[in-house]
Amino acid sequence: MDCQRCGACCAQFRVSFYWAEADDAPGGTVPVGLTETVSPHTRCMQGTWSSQPRCTALEGDVGRHVGCRIYDLRPTPCRQVTAGDAQCLKARAAHGLSAEAPSAST
Repeated sequence: MDCQRCGACCAQFRVSFYWAEADDAPGGTVPVGLTETVSPHTRCMQGTWSSQPRCTALEGDVGRHVGCRIYDLRPTPCRQVTAGDAQCLKARAAHGLSAEAPSAST
C-alpha cells in the first residue's frame, strides 16, 4: 500500500499525543502551532478533533495523491501507522476507497 497516494487515516482519526512531542518542549519536534490542547498532558493535530477530521498537515486529495507537510516532524501516532492494518482499512472504507490501496507503480 502506498500512503502517499491515500491519506485516509489523516482524514479519519484524531491524532493525539503526549504534549512534550511538540516543539515548545525540550526535544519536541511537532510544530506547536499545528496542534491543539486536548488535556493538560495531551495534544492533537489541528483539524483532527472534529466531526469531520482532517489533519492540518495533510496536503492533497485523499485517495489520489497526498503528502504530510511535517512528515519528518510528525507525532508518534503517525509514525505507528501501518499501511493495510485494521485502522488503515477502516479509514479507507470511510472514504469510499477499496481495501486494496493503489501501489506506487500504478
